[in-house]
Amino acid sequence: MKDRNSHLLIGYWSRLRKGRHVPDQTDVDPRAIKRILPYVFILDASDVSRPLYRLAGTSHCDRYSTELKGTNFLSRWEPQSHNTLTLLLKQSLASSQPVCLSSFASCGERGMVEIETVLAPLTFGGARATRFIGFSRALGDTTPLLGHPIAFERLVGSEFVCETAPPPPGVLPPPAPPVVRTQATAPHLRLVVSRDKPATVHVEMDDVMKRLTDALEIVTARAVS
Repeated sequence: MKDRNSHLLIGYWSRLRKGRHVPDQTDVDPRAIKRILPYVFILDASDVSRPLYRLAGTSHCDRYSTELKGTNFLSRWEPQSHNTLTLLLKQSLASSQPVCLSSFASCGERGMVEIETVLAPLTFGGARATRFIGFSRALGDTTPLLGHPIAFERLVGSEFVCETAPPPPGVLPPPAPPVVRTQATAPHLRLVVSRDKPATVHVEMDDVMKRLTDALEIVTARAVS
């Protein structure tokens, strides 16, 4: 992972597990990841061949110049990437490991930008992971994104994430909610590959999901990554 905020999200996800394979979506507190919230999203991957955005931060939506809620995550990737992405989502859910995606995104005649996306599996009221909390950010020169939405993305690399190697310098744990006084230490990370198979279940939205939706909607930053 190249972006330090990718490490921040994965570190937060790991602390939420509390001895479980993956945390539940109801454990996510938007206040703890407030500074990256505009780039955060939730995917429902009950059907990994058609993972749907349950919600998405403002800056992530601005990148595609549209509201993403209810749309297919794969629809903005080139067709050649679909099968690989579907397999990666299956493996991530089955192995209870986050996955880091590297891609190049086309902005038409404006050129291309490098994108890093991390997806960390979540349960949603059930025993098995069926959802992802994700973070996506452009790397390097983002000039092509200024006022020009992404037309499509091409997958160029992927790795699964495991907590045994240190994050890059300058990575700090996400800020705690105002009522929390203690400071957690960010976990150590390294990249590995898993090839297990998943099983999925489906459950409905609850009050915590609505709180997360409200938190994303009040984010006023409209900056494009």
